Amino acid sequence: MAKYKLHCFGASGNAYKVALYLNCAGLDWEPAEVDFFNGQTRDAVWRADINAMGEAPVLEVGGRKFAQSGAILTWLAETTGRFSPSTADQRIEALRWMFFDNHKFTSYLATHRFLFSVAPPGTDPAVVAFFKARADAAYSIADKHLSAHPFVAGAQPTIADFSMAGYVFYPADETGIDIAKSYPGIDDWRGRIMALDGWKDPYDLMPGRRLPSQVRR
Repeated sequence: MAKYKLHCFGASGNAYKVALYLNCAGLDWEPAEVDFFNGQTRDAVWRADINAMGEAPVLEVGGRKFAQSGAILTWLAETTGRFSPSTADQRIEALRWMFFDNHKFTSYLATHRFLFSVAPPGTDPAVVAFFKARADAAYSIADKHLSAHPFVAGAQPTIADFSMAGYVFYPADETGIDIAKSYPGIDDWRGRIMALDGWKDPYDLMPGRRLPSQVRR
């Protein structure tokens, strides 16, 4: 039995943040598939046993359960030393970008992706366009930063990079944003993340079905 068990599924960018960290850190871990699309996270038993918030990922280790990707990444870095910010200033810089990621960079893109690829046909195009514009605004900020810095919080990768990597490796026809075409700074940074030992595509790293590949909006 692996030391770390991650409750996750392939289409979850938030789960991918932790799965990618665990793999690149070389930690002993195994995935436990969450059947999100059939409502497992809304099940009362699952919420009672796994996560009362009704969300993935959840990390199990030593009889404890941890939820929320940012909190999990922080705990892992502090307990293993892998990809931990090296100074107090870098720790604050990493947290600054992780908060930005959770509030804007991941949040808007994940919502747009859901409307673009998951939501039933009939979603108001104005709502889809609103979240696309918000995602583009956040991506523009990150693109400018990553055009001038090799990694999010400095010269070496930290947990901030894994946090912001959550959704950037899903295909453009699934997210509705072509990073390679529109955001060269982010695209170059993606290449540096892909060069890390242990990098894998989210659908290769975690179990579960892919989202529809066709453009629906």
